[in-house]
Amino acid sequence: MIEIYHNPRCRKSREALKALEETGVEFRVVEYLKNPPDADTLSEILDKLGIPAAELLRKNEAIWKEAYRGKDLSNAQIIQAMSEHPKLIERPIVIKGDRAVIARPADRLHELL
Repeated sequence: MIEIYHNPRCRKSREALKALEETGVEFRVVEYLKNPPDADTLSEILDKLGIPAAELLRKNEAIWKEAYRGKDLSNAQIIQAMSEHPKLIERPIVIKGDRAVIARPADRLHELL
């Protein structure tokens, strides 16, 4: 089953969702702002993406600038911050099995399909 971690207010996320719909494959939408992933789930997603937590982080968000910028944080601390403040998570994330991509741009979906 394919999952898309989606923010309906994000243009890039809507583009990826539309591209998934056009493929005709079955998928599940996870609105991660309404249902934030816990730290363990984020760790699993990062493993599937093959990147450190800092590469999934939206550093231009106000919460990052106000509470975290300039601090020397471990991978686990960054994951915890994203779990507590899901706006910090880059989107959209599309997962299929043991692989995932950040679908920016949407044609990165082809790496999974």
